[in-house]
Amino acid sequence: MGLITALRDFFSPPDDILAEADIQPGYRVLDYGCGLGSFTLVAAQLAGAEGKVYAIDIHSLALHKVQKAARKRGFSNIETIQSDCITELDSNSVDVVLFYYVLHWLSDPDSVLGELRRVLKLEGHLSFRDSYMKENETLASVTGRRWFRLIGKGKKTRRFVKMG
Repeated sequence: MGLITALRDFFSPPDDILAEADIQPGYRVLDYGCGLGSFTLVAAQLAGAEGKVYAIDIHSLALHKVQKAARKRGFSNIETIQSDCITELDSNSVDVVLFYYVLHWLSDPDSVLGELRRVLKLEGHLSFRDSYMKENETLASVTGRRWFRLIGKGKKTRRFVKMG
């Protein structure tokens, strides 16, 4: 997992991708399927000490590495959550959801998208990237239940908002 992530991050640096996520100081961010924390650590820097980043992954080893990297960099605004779906975060509590390189792995994407919709604030947004899927597949998956609406296409990501 580490080698693949390192290669991915070399060719598509997390800083470049997160520039399109519009994370502001004080934001609450959910990095869903955080892996080794490439996006988590950059998001923590962008959200600042007033903000909070929730890093969720199914793998405890990945979360351990995120915690270790956070301590090494002096971040105290990262909280890890081990789960395959349920975040246990309050409803309407997250400003930005980072949903990168995960959708193609999911056996039950509707459950995950439902959870992301639940925790996302009405004025928040879901920042999406999954280069392992075709554009029409991702749009159909994310917008199919009419839980999210596409509002923007960047060079590296797609931005969705939660629908009523």
